Amino acid sequence: MTPSAARIKTPQQLIAESGADLEGHGLRRTMGLFQLVCFGVGAIVGTGIFVGLSDSVAEAGPAVVVSFVLAAITCVFTAFSFAELGSAIPVSGSSYSFAYASLGERAAFLVGWCLLLEYGVSVSAVAVGWSQYLNELLESLTGWHLPAALSAGPGEGGAVNLPAVVVILLAATLLVRGVRESARATAAMAVLKIGILIVFCAVGFSAFQDGHLSPFTGSGLGGITAGASVAFFSYIGFDAITTAGEEVKNPRRNIPIAILVCIGLVTLLYCAVALSAIGALGADAVANSPAALSVVVDEVTGSSIGGGVIAFGAVVAIASVVLAVMYGQTRILMSMSRDGLVPGSSSGSPRGPRPPSPTPGSWPPSSPCRPPSPRSTWSST
Repeated sequence: MTPSAARIKTPQQLIAESGADLEGHGLRRTMGLFQLVCFGVGAIVGTGIFVGLSDSVAEAGPAVVVSFVLAAITCVFTAFSFAELGSAIPVSGSSYSFAYASLGERAAFLVGWCLLLEYGVSVSAVAVGWSQYLNELLESLTGWHLPAALSAGPGEGGAVNLPAVVVILLAATLLVRGVRESARATAAMAVLKIGILIVFCAVGFSAFQDGHLSPFTGSGLGGITAGASVAFFSYIGFDAITTAGEEVKNPRRNIPIAILVCIGLVTLLYCAVALSAIGALGADAVANSPAALSVVVDEVTGSSIGGGVIAFGAVVAIASVVLAVMYGQTRILMSMSRDGLVPGSSSGSPRGPRPPSPTPGSWPPSSPCRPPSPRSTWSST
């Protein structure tokens, strides 16, 4: 099927063709608000805070807290767009479906394949990072680590990155089992890594020294904005919430709330972690340490056990990012296949014949997205 620039599907058509508005068609709506928030946190909190904190502090110094707030404000504007579109078009395609409804099929085709490429590269990069953290965890707990031949890629002198392959296979297994199991695993990992970061804040604030925050704005406005540009990447991932639109209960309410709650929660968490780390160790020490959180805990407690706990939190955090990103990638691929934009695919509902499309201006009477209207009618195809 050749993509057409003029072919546009209305939100009603996208919802009807997904089968999300008919009983027994489309994907099951099994994710509630709590699971959706955990899914968003699982997609956001990862290397951005466990590793990227040192880069942001190097630019802004103690004022990195302001940088995180500025980055969050920037993200909120994008988040409002995703929240509005995600509630209006609660299907699995995310930006692909949004482009189909506004710019046409050809633009949606390009957006969809760019998203698949982006998610694929992200999963690969995050899985490699997970491999490095797993090696650090093994070394801190047992003194043993995997040889470079099994923990590094061919470009780094290894034969195969075995841990990266394992974490991708584990995530794929969970996704094959179903969204309910995947949502439970993501929620458990999100709660665990938030708990570990809260414990880190408690440890850091126990050794807090006011002098470490002076001068607060030593890098000036330029340093704060540079830190915000680096910190912005710590928030990427909230858009994955909209890829679950077809499996969310009451999507018109839950998708916007989940996106905004995730950004607010993550912002508070990032600011608290940054403030406690700098207050305990000083901005210079944090900026020069890629594993700043482990270093802070080791220095404050005088033991390497705390650093091992932080390394374990990083392993869990990055694994949840792999799962969330792979989930989003599979849902976008499913939406494109349903529209016949993947080679070898044909359009149609994944659970039976495509339901009839509504007439313009009407809405499916059984839609979970809008209350039934006495004027709603169906047209035959």
